[in-house]
Amino acid sequence: MGSLEAKLSAIDAATRWSENQQGKDRVRQAGGKIDKIFGADVFSQQVMRMRLPEDIYQRLMKTMEDGKPLDLKVADVVAADMKEWAIENGATHYTHWFQPLTGLTAEKHDSFATPDGEGGVILSLSGSELCQSEPDASSFPSGGLRATFEARGYTAWDATSPAFLIHGENNVTLCIPTAFVSWTGEALDQKTPLLRSMEALSAQAMKILHFFGTDKGVKRVFTTVGAEQEYFLIDRHLYYARPDLVSCDRTLFGAQPPKGQQLDDHYFGSIPPRVLACMSETEYELYRMGIPVKTRHNEVAPGQYEIAPVFETSNVACDHQMLIMETIKRVAPRYGFQAILHEKPFAQLNGSGKHNNWSMTTDLGANLLDPQDETHTNMEFLVYLCAVIRAIDIHADLLRASIASAGNDHRLGANEAPPAIISIFLGDMLTDIVEQLEQGVPSRTLKGGEMTLGATTLPQIPRDSGDRNRTSPFAFTGNKFEFRAVGSSATSAWPNTVMNTIVAESLDFLAQALEEEAGPNPTAKEQESAVCQVLQELIKQHKRVIFNGDGYRQEWHDEAARRGLPNLKDSSEAIPKLLEEKALSLFETYNVLSRPEVASRMNAYLEKYAMQVHIESETMVLMARQMILPAAIQHQARLAGAVQATMAAGVECPDQKSALQEWVGLVLRLNTTLNSLAEVDNHSEDDPSGDALYVRQSVVPAMDALREVADELETRVATDLWPLPSYRDLLFIK
Repeated sequence: MGSLEAKLSAIDAATRWSENQQGKDRVRQAGGKIDKIFGADVFSQQVMRMRLPEDIYQRLMKTMEDGKPLDLKVADVVAADMKEWAIENGATHYTHWFQPLTGLTAEKHDSFATPDGEGGVILSLSGSELCQSEPDASSFPSGGLRATFEARGYTAWDATSPAFLIHGENNVTLCIPTAFVSWTGEALDQKTPLLRSMEALSAQAMKILHFFGTDKGVKRVFTTVGAEQEYFLIDRHLYYARPDLVSCDRTLFGAQPPKGQQLDDHYFGSIPPRVLACMSETEYELYRMGIPVKTRHNEVAPGQYEIAPVFETSNVACDHQMLIMETIKRVAPRYGFQAILHEKPFAQLNGSGKHNNWSMTTDLGANLLDPQDETHTNMEFLVYLCAVIRAIDIHADLLRASIASAGNDHRLGANEAPPAIISIFLGDMLTDIVEQLEQGVPSRTLKGGEMTLGATTLPQIPRDSGDRNRTSPFAFTGNKFEFRAVGSSATSAWPNTVMNTIVAESLDFLAQALEEEAGPNPTAKEQESAVCQVLQELIKQHKRVIFNGDGYRQEWHDEAARRGLPNLKDSSEAIPKLLEEKALSLFETYNVLSRPEVASRMNAYLEKYAMQVHIESETMVLMARQMILPAAIQHQARLAGAVQATMAAGVECPDQKSALQEWVGLVLRLNTTLNSLAEVDNHSEDDPSGDALYVRQSVVPAMDALREVADELETRVATDLWPLPSYRDLLFIK
């Protein structure tokens, strides 16, 4: 489909939808019915309490809440009831749903039906089938943990993440969240290390609770996550007319339109009707799966939107985050859209992130990162706060590596995306308290007060004690930390695994330091003195990571270098940090990942990075040869024909001759940069680290050079000759 044909089809489809589709059954109105549909397709605790025998339910809760081993007899009863519930809701198949190192999810469907030996079938799901399955592991990334011919892998039921139903066009499937490991027991997925890291943090946080005597009745500490998801919606006719979007999920060519996001008129604006209908149906399906989405709005760039859930326990939140992405992509085509989750689908416009809001909570519901009113007296909170500060300072390179990807490399450092330098924003109130702690015992908490808006009809509203910082990669935002650097297409599990582990290590360090400083059976005064003494020394050592200013300014980059903060600008620099002794020892000490498991992740992520860049470069070469160069030559022929005809008529045309000569030069430059990219891309290194470094240093610059000349051609070639939908078409046809 040509560019013009695609554009007309998109406009026609949008018009027809606007005129004819509103009000039809396709647009499900979930408003006012959420209480009836929420969790309808989830085998939740409420469903289990109603269906399971009381003793079975209580024994299962011991596994889910206290980490007790699961009895196979309990699993048999749970499996039978889960199967009956699923069949009652239309399911015919079940699958162990897991998250391999591809960054996506995986599933293999099995039918409930089994031949009964008498010409009929029985519908069954045993406890062993619920707890374990054996998908082929040979073709999933393993980063060297497994050879291709070694195919055996196991999935294991994560009882803490509820099973759910997925509705297709004519099918329903029971999805059982699972971990995925190799025959050797090594983790091949994202969930296994996440669960291990949650246990590691819980164990160390309990030590701090015990020190303060606030552990009574507390069995575990959970990390909680609420991840805001940004994404683009573009018309599918235009999407399929762009080979780069189809193959790479981002535009490899594209000149800037006169109007982009300069006016900020899309941000929080009125949501286009077709988009709102798509959002509503997406939310409807998410509500049915028990995913508590809360917020929807237009984002900054035209065609960009956001959906955000409320907080959940980390492993459940990360499962739900994958389902949010899958549901957005599944529902969008019903409304003629294609959802783009890439971090930077359009150059020089805002990219998309997944702002990861992270906190720590006891199983009794206490948020350990809640500063409360008189924060300077809340010594326990200050310990947790300083543990995070220390963790980020010591392991900034690991945190940067956890969000490294080919897509995120394009996003970080501009357009509301934080820079690659990892720092912490605390705001005025906490910064003031930290500065007081460095000098001794803090004595005050800054207050925000109230704002009078100047009109008697408007209420006085409370003012927070400090503003927010949109350029900070790791910002304290009231009662949680917001890790803004996570990429929109990434799994949340890996960065949360890293955060949990590095904070667990700092909590462990602080628990030992506090116990040594306070001595046995300290009084309240001795305890406070010990806290102030330990935190004072910690702040002096690690305050360099605190920065409340503009992360985009060159002055900060220069200052960060003086402070000794790492600035890992791209994935080829960041990912290898996983293999340094500091990282290997950290993951091994807290039983999150073995040394081979860490190495496997480094290899897998570097291989994926290099592979994505190679795919993009090959796509660029094909598009330039098959689409852009022919269009440029056609335009050149028109110019040459016009010059020839004008001169044949006896009229001198020096300006037209000059324009033709300039155009010939541009076409020659296009051909030169095209051949250069083809040449450098026809090479790769043997090891993942070397190949990643090669594509970053050689292939990416060649891609940039080709794009520069192609985008200039787009601004000058005749519209009817240009073969690709423009940015204006992609961003504004809704």
